[in-house]
Amino acid sequence: QVQLVESGGGLVQAGGSLRLSCAASGQTFSIITMGWFRQAPGKGREFVASIRWSGGSTAYADSVKGRFTISRDNAKNTMYLQMNSLKPEDTAVYNCASALPYRSLLGKVESDYDYWGQGTKVTVSS
Repeated sequence: QVQLVESGGGLVQAGGSLRLSCAASGQTFSIITMGWFRQAPGKGREFVASIRWSGGSTAYADSVKGRFTISRDNAKNTMYLQMNSLKPEDTAVYNCASALPYRSLLGKVESDYDYWGQGTKVTVSS
C-alpha cells in the first residue's frame, strides 16, 4: 500500500504561480511512476503530468506544457508540480497518483495508476 497526501493548493490570480506537493508513504519502493491529474467543476478528471520515479522522465498534457513542471525528490518521497502562468481554466481539484511496476510508464489515464491522494483545490481568479 502507498499513501499519498497533497498540499499547496489555494487561491491565486491569473498569471500567478503555485507549487503543489505530494508526499508518499508506505511501500514507496514499489512506485514506478507518479502523476498529477485534475478535475474541474462539472468535468471529468484529466491528466496533467507524470514522472518516472527512477530516472525522472516526464510527460505533460498539451494544455500545461511550458507552464507546469513536474519533479520529484526521491530522498523525501515527494513529488512536486510547479505551476506558472496560471489561467482561470486551471481551476480544479488536483490529485496525485502512483503506479505499481507493472503499469505503463508515464501513464496518462486513470487506469494506469493504483493509489490516489485526496486532492488539493486550486482556484485561479481572473
